[in-house]
Amino acid sequence: MTDPAKIKQDMWTKMSSSPFVMVGLTDSGEHSEPLTAQLDKDQVDTLFFFIGKDNRLAKGGKAMAQFVSKGHDLFACLSGTARVDNDFAMIEKLWNNQVEAWFPGGKNDPNLALLRFDIADAELWEADVSLTGKLKMLFGGTIKPSEAGSHAKVSTTAS
Repeated sequence: MTDPAKIKQDMWTKMSSSPFVMVGLTDSGEHSEPLTAQLDKDQVDTLFFFIGKDNRLAKGGKAMAQFVSKGHDLFACLSGTARVDNDFAMIEKLWNNQVEAWFPGGKNDPNLALLRFDIADAELWEADVSLTGKLKMLFGGTIKPSEAGSHAKVSTTAS
């Protein structure tokens, strides 16, 4: 049986260790692009990304982000709104060495923009195939839903 609170917590834990997501504006007709999410535990249902002001996402709007965990055992499709929010206090809080490598002018780089992605809802899948299910997969047997993992549609990713 799916426990939405557990799968949401698992998503945030796995995203913390591998924060790479694909993000795209849904109304633009353009492809999504890979970005590194900056997570702030004080901001529920929000992802932040450092981008260039000339990035196609900087115009903002309805957006989707897709996440696949490092072990390919959790998948998430996040829907929401993206907008540039150059709150200097947030830039200061999220700044790190990896970001600095992309913006040589530092926190005051003239091309720096902080993209805020507010999550409206999400669909999450967690693959947790049981030992019996793994054996069935190995030998071509039928896997029961109870052996396959968890799936949840949620209106918030907060625990």
